[in-house]
Amino acid sequence: MTINEKVKYWTDIANYDLETAEAMLISKRYLYVGFMCHQAVEKILKAYFTKTKEDTPPFIHNLKSLANKSDIYQEFTEEQKDLIDELIPLNIEARYPTYKEKLLKSLSNEKCELLIKQTLELCNWIKNKL
Repeated sequence: MTINEKVKYWTDIANYDLETAEAMLISKRYLYVGFMCHQAVEKILKAYFTKTKEDTPPFIHNLKSLANKSDIYQEFTEEQKDLIDELIPLNIEARYPTYKEKLLKSLSNEKCELLIKQTLELCNWIKNKL
């Protein structure tokens, strides 16, 4: 697989995950809206890493660490950094029952709409750098 094919692979999956987040919003599965937004950003960061480093992205899920390893974090606005910080716990903690109740209370329809909007903006911003 060429570098461009690998970038396309990651980008396509990021798009799919964002579409899934939108489907979860419609079905009011708010916990999974956040989870899929995290996944979309993770995958677009992996596309960016693949393109800029011409290497396989690290097998990590921490968005801040991945953005730092990709040398893009320092280019983020404060709002983009805040989004990254907000999405990080939605990946790991959403998987464990003890955290689900707490997370569910913080995720309203309006909050999830905003998460999707901000995730789309960040993903598009990163795509424009590819």
